[in-house]
Formats: sequence, C-alpha cells, structure tokens
Amino acid sequence: MLIQNSYKAMYTAMIAKDKQGLDDVLDESFVLVHMTGMCQNKSEFINAVLDGTLNYYSAVHENMPVTVNGDSAVITGQSYVQAAVFGGGKHYWHLQQKCSLKKTDGQWKITRSAASTY
Repeated sequence: MLIQNSYKAMYTAMIAKDKQGLDDVLDESFVLVHMTGMCQNKSEFINAVLDGTLNYYSAVHENMPVTVNGDSAVITGQSYVQAAVFGGGKHYWHLQQKCSLKKTDGQWKITRSAASTY
C-alpha cells in the first residue's frame, strides 16, 4: 500500500466510523496529538470516533508530500475537512496531519499524527 493510500484510508475510516478500517491502518503504538496538545492512544482515538466525540463528514486531500527513509516515512497531509469535534458545531477546517509511519510486513501503518491547521 502506498503511503498516501494509508493516509486516505485513515480518513475514509474516520468518516465511515469504521473501527476495523482504523485498526488496520493505525499501528498499535499510534498516538494522535491534537491541536490543543491533548494526546490520544489508538484505542482512545478509535473510541472517540465511534462514540461521536470526533465526527468527520468529508475530506478533500489537497497536498500529501512524503519523505521515506527505509521502513520509516513521514507524510504531511493537508486536507479540507468537515468535522464536528468535542461537542462543537460542524465546521470546515484546513487540517494538517503530520503522520509518521512504519512499514511492517509490507504494509505502511501510521504510528503518530500531529494535527494542526494550515
């Protein structure tokens, strides 16, 4: 799987509230660092998506530059996202996620994502 496909698969699963899809693309060591600095591990993040704490409705991927170093990679995904998070209203965001990935058994898994705006 291409690195960009892993990034897109994460968003597809977030929008669909697809637990298995998120589990497949996120490494067991996954940590999300929110814009506020709050960190969520893999299970906390997936639960927040599933229980409606984090709601994603759409994502248009505008830019996804990748740097690869052997079995490690970084993608800085910039996507125009419609979301409602932590009880707030539905809004559009220029959301950037700088994701670290590792290749395990031929599959790129996301190990960390740091969210910001662009």
